Amino acid sequence: MQNQKPKRRRTRPRRDVALMVTCLADLMRPSVGFAAVRLLERAGCRVTVPERQTCCGQPAYNSGDVNAAVPVARAVIEMFEPYDYVVIPSGSCAGMLSRHYPALFEGEWRDRALALAAKTWELTRFLTEVAPLPPPKRPPLDATVTYHDGCAGLREQDIKQQPRQLLLQQCGVEISELSQTEVCCGFGGTFCAKMPAISTKMADDKLDSAVATGADILLGGDLGCLLQLAGRARRRGLELEIRHVAEVLAGTPPGPGIGDPSG
Repeated sequence: MQNQKPKRRRTRPRRDVALMVTCLADLMRPSVGFAAVRLLERAGCRVTVPERQTCCGQPAYNSGDVNAAVPVARAVIEMFEPYDYVVIPSGSCAGMLSRHYPALFEGEWRDRALALAAKTWELTRFLTEVAPLPPPKRPPLDATVTYHDGCAGLREQDIKQQPRQLLLQQCGVEISELSQTEVCCGFGGTFCAKMPAISTKMADDKLDSAVATGADILLGGDLGCLLQLAGRARRRGLELEIRHVAEVLAGTPPGPGIGDPSG
């Protein structure tokens, strides 16, 4: 009998992914960036985190200062062009690149912005629609979880079922849904600074809804929303753990939740 060559295992395509960490994760919650890297590598991606990345320009753009946003957008486009995909753990930043960058330019730069938009993905969408995660190797999460849908992710990135699907598949968690889960939390970028009284009331309504579910943990996919809710929760003395969904999907870290005074 002739020796047969061993069959080669089929491997998933290895994707070159650039992670845009976001300013808030970099400055306020680095664990979100580390969790995103672990998840992407688990999904078989080759992950690069460009060291010179900056803000996406969203604060200036949302404030109406387009002239300030344009050079920032150009720098981002140039930095992330070499990669197959750009993945961002934020619906609002992903929306800035994919929906608003093309509107800033004409001609060649518009074409380059459109090319970047086509390969820009929010993290949970990428992990469900492009690079699925393998089955988990850990026990189900023993906690009651509720979820806040950020406005930009929901309306600009069509993010709704993706994080819920991942939480069920990876953590064995079914969401205890908030009432009016698609209502803004009151962050809204500069809105929370310009309209603090209204912003506070919106955050309180969201937190009251979260408490009513009986949840131990409130999750979301946009750190701006989570910082807004965590800050208000701490001021009210609520015992509600608040985390980015990436942290839980990657394996809940031992450290405190967002805004936890013990941290």
